[in-house]
Amino acid sequence: MEPRTLLKALVRERDWTYDDFRRAYEDAAKALAAQAGTPSSTATVAEQTFRRWTGGHTKGLPARPAPQVLEQMFGYAARSLLGPPPALPPDGPRNHATAPTESELAMTARDAAAHAGDAASLSVADMTLDQLHDDVAALADGYNRTSPIKVYRRATELLAVARSVLDRTQVPRQRTQAYLAAGQSAALLSAISFDLGSLTSAVSLSRTAALYGQVIEHGPLQAYAHGALAFLSFWNGRPSESIRHVHEAQAFGGLGDTALTRLYVIEARAYGHLGNRDAAEVAVRNALEQSTGRRDELHDGIGGEFAFPSDRVAMSNATTYLLLRDADGAEAAAERALVLLGSKPEHQRPLLVSTQASVDLARARLLRGELDGVQAALEPAFSVPAEWRGAGTLERMAAVRSGLCHPDFSGSAEARTLGERIEEYSAASTAHRLGAGMPLAIEG
Repeated sequence: MEPRTLLKALVRERDWTYDDFRRAYEDAAKALAAQAGTPSSTATVAEQTFRRWTGGHTKGLPARPAPQVLEQMFGYAARSLLGPPPALPPDGPRNHATAPTESELAMTARDAAAHAGDAASLSVADMTLDQLHDDVAALADGYNRTSPIKVYRRATELLAVARSVLDRTQVPRQRTQAYLAAGQSAALLSAISFDLGSLTSAVSLSRTAALYGQVIEHGPLQAYAHGALAFLSFWNGRPSESIRHVHEAQAFGGLGDTALTRLYVIEARAYGHLGNRDAAEVAVRNALEQSTGRRDELHDGIGGEFAFPSDRVAMSNATTYLLLRDADGAEAAAERALVLLGSKPEHQRPLLVSTQASVDLARARLLRGELDGVQAALEPAFSVPAEWRGAGTLERMAAVRSGLCHPDFSGSAEARTLGERIEEYSAASTAHRLGAGMPLAIEG
């Protein structure tokens, strides 16, 4: 085996064992002290350090006096000694091989044993990973019932824990679990960044989640992240790019019905932005017809924010119908979403989803000019605290505000009052203060 450092090549050339090197090192340290007129040096070198130096496992230079001692021993700069040996000259020997000595074989065996020991020591308790998995699952489950600010902070903490675990373990099984937790945490951070109005951060974090999924070849995580990128693409005014992301996500393996339902819903929204009614309606039907019984560990096993239950499907389909200017379809889907949400215990109702469904219902009625119905539908949304008024809600409210400016309502005091109320509602929101609040997807 070719030496990985110049130091290793010089040690091999001298046929030194570790004990030979240690004695030479101690002698050189004492000689340096004598030259400097300082007390005799007691510097020495441990066998593990010797193996690390000769094996090319150092980053930068070791602490003093090691660089000076090495230079005293060999006459080369310490950085050169710890770096790769110089290449053989072009006319040097090409086929000559020197048989290894017994001491060299013993040193190789010790190097291998030490490396294996180091790797074995780089692990974490399995309970640490179990707790990390449980914490991510708990955050995903409570996502829609927890303050967005708290979700953001907790997801940030969990991503830091996952990264710390990756720095501390080399056990393949543990690294896979840590990468999965890191990807899930990044995905939750992307979702909450969007809700808080930071589209750029949401895109970056979805890409991060996709990359973590790619490292461990985890189909459901990659599909979820690419689905998020598809969703964020039409929010960025690029629905054609959204379609490409959806089709890429649908090709990952191991996806259950929930994952595919979510992707079809996003695909329908993208086609809605493109004005392609036929394709949008096909995607809506596909979303409603996923019933093979297949499940996956992310969308179904953890669920919560990673899930996509019937109420969320109905709410999202209402938005698609609004893009297609189909008031009847939008009203029916929004009302179905609210009925499904109302059947849940109050503490289990996702506030973000129910608020958006209420505003979509108002928008559907606005398309038919039913001003009284608009105000009635918006009342639940007006009671939502400022920190829960996410970007999706503000975008929908902006669409209602825009609709109230139609010439049909120019002489209506009720429309004017309702419009002013919407403006105040949006201006007070946390997401608006972070940069959201402009008309986006529904205005496409």
